[in-house]
Amino acid sequence: GFSLGFFAEKYINQFQVAVVRRGGRIVSFSNLWTTGHKEELSVDLMRHRSDAPNGVMDYMFLHLILWGQQQGYGTFNLGMAPLSGLENRSLGTVYNFQGLRQYKEKFDPLWEPMYLASPGGLALPRILTNLATLISGGLRGVVAK
Repeated sequence: GFSLGFFAEKYINQFQVAVVRRGGRIVSFSNLWTTGHKEELSVDLMRHRSDAPNGVMDYMFLHLILWGQQQGYGTFNLGMAPLSGLENRSLGTVYNFQGLRQYKEKFDPLWEPMYLASPGGLALPRILTNLATLISGGLRGVVAK
């Protein structure tokens, strides 16, 4: 997966996985991305049960940040908030532009702009479709959203 990840057991098994349990039951998990020399720690796929306690993802992030610090990682990367700078409200039903960024703001991150360059003409729609396919884990994931 890319960005927020998609679930594929074979893929997840390649990484360390952080798990939050309540009463012995798994209520959330995330696989971890790490750099070779401990420069950075990040999460890819994040999931929680629909009946998980409120704040379970905050709990996971905070514990991962503290764990990463104890393990000697230089930074914890919260990832991107794609398209959050756009003001196009007509796409709001398809993608919550600001929600992800607002969620991450509580951790007081250092935001770094990311850009996508594309040739003109019909290349841009094809590139955006390919990106959506990559992020969603396949064309079926794009249509299902």
